[in-house]
Amino acid sequence: MTARSVPWNQGTWTTEPKAARPVGSALVVEALEGSDFWQRTLYGFDHDNGHALLASFDRRQGVEVEFELAGLTALYDQAGLMLRAGPDRWIKAGVEITEGVPHIGAVVTNRSSDWSLSPVPDWLGGTVTVRASQINDAVVIRARREEQPWRTMRVAPLFGDQPTLAGPFLCAPTRPGLEVTFRSWRRTAPDADLHSAPPAHDPDARDPRT
Repeated sequence: MTARSVPWNQGTWTTEPKAARPVGSALVVEALEGSDFWQRTLYGFDHDNGHALLASFDRRQGVEVEFELAGLTALYDQAGLMLRAGPDRWIKAGVEITEGVPHIGAVVTNRSSDWSLSPVPDWLGGTVTVRASQINDAVVIRARREEQPWRTMRVAPLFGDQPTLAGPFLCAPTRPGLEVTFRSWRRTAPDADLHSAPPAHDPDARDPRT
């Protein structure tokens, strides 16, 4: 299938951000201070006030979000892609600042959250795409900077037959003023298997049906 852009106005915010404005084909979003998604593990608190712009996730397709890292500078600044079946059943995956270094990471939550991450210092200031695609009963999360090879971030179970939403997210747990530019949100052909690169597509092409 041809990659199809998802219009920004097709999504619904889990929590309205401080500001969101279109700039050309991009969407620039400012997060509220203290926004986050996390459930219980390690810290003991529940946070579900992060900003995710979500629409229905068709499990027969892949979904991608592309965004700029320039705005991510402070501890725990984060942005990427969220899959969500409810306030305590979700996955967020993307880039997060830890100890001054960007890390790719994912939090998988089924009532309680876990956290995995890996440093990518060479991604600082770049443009990143995060992708999710279902294979059998799992979702495969991948990421890359610009046109570098895809990196598999996580393989995780999905949420049974529960309806799932997907789309871009950002959080600013520790400070005001985080602003992220999301360049695109699109639906694509699904991954063929775990060990093959996702299908190539022209990110500027549009399905004539949209």
